[in-house]
Amino acid sequence: MSEAPRTAAVRPSVLSLNINSKSALYAAYMPYLANGGIFVPTPKTYALGDEVFMLLQLMDDPTKHPVAAKVVWVTPNGAQGAKTVGVGLQFSGDDAGKALRGRIETILAGLLGSSRPTHTL
Repeated sequence: MSEAPRTAAVRPSVLSLNINSKSALYAAYMPYLANGGIFVPTPKTYALGDEVFMLLQLMDDPTKHPVAAKVVWVTPNGAQGAKTVGVGLQFSGDDAGKALRGRIETILAGLLGSSRPTHTL
């Protein structure tokens, strides 16, 4: 039995995340990544380096911020410490990624650098 031929261009998967509180944003944001990034809870399996397209909605802002991202962190099912299953996404270095990082860091001003635990570290 032969497999169907693969197309040359694989479309990145789309992840959508709605963060509705500053504490949830703090727990998900990954400021130590170049361009910033965010942890997205998902049961779907991803590999490091996978390209994804993300729509992120932040609290009371009705805008869904679109950004290209790359999987740089994976928390698998059954991870030590009962961590939330999901992936860490590094924002692209384009204007959309930079704008989203700036928006998140404005919201989290004063909280970054806190010793409170997050989904990743």
